[in-house]
Amino acid sequence: MPKINGNEIRPGYVLEHNGGLWSAVKVDHVKPGKGGAFAQVEMKNLRNGSKLNERFRSADKVERVRLEQKDQQFLYETDGMLVFMDAETYDQIELPADLLGERRPFLQDGMTIVVEFHDAEALNATLPQKVQCKIVETEPVVKGQTAANSFKPAILDCGVKVMVPPFVGQDEEIIVNTETFEYVERA
Repeated sequence: MPKINGNEIRPGYVLEHNGGLWSAVKVDHVKPGKGGAFAQVEMKNLRNGSKLNERFRSADKVERVRLEQKDQQFLYETDGMLVFMDAETYDQIELPADLLGERRPFLQDGMTIVVEFHDAEALNATLPQKVQCKIVETEPVVKGQTAANSFKPAILDCGVKVMVPPFVGQDEEIIVNTETFEYVERA
């Protein structure tokens, strides 16, 4: 695995540090008036989710890990485990449902997601950025209310509550951003 200098760390990099795999969440480059510059890195453990703040000087060498990304198709959920299938090899894997966190409700039958592996160990799962959902409950459209840039609450078929423009009605299909939980457009 390639070693990089401490000042080359960027958000999203996966590093091997203290015997664990860490994802760089936030990186601040600090140049104090006295002493050398360093990178203040907020990291998240990919195995247990713990967080760590670490200081890396430019002379420090750290191991950057490249994760293998594979497309996996969602099949079903059983006992808190999500079962996925590799589209090429038809191998099935089980991942804990809490791996997706608060984005779990957006996972739909047959959806293809990207799973990141390190030596055959699944560490991370990413949903598509945009997902199509149906509105099951929202307030009716009121004439003359579209002049202001106002939004109204709506409950989706997956149980998630989002804010939608006033012209969107019940039983309509919409596109939702899975990262920000925001309305994007009508489907």
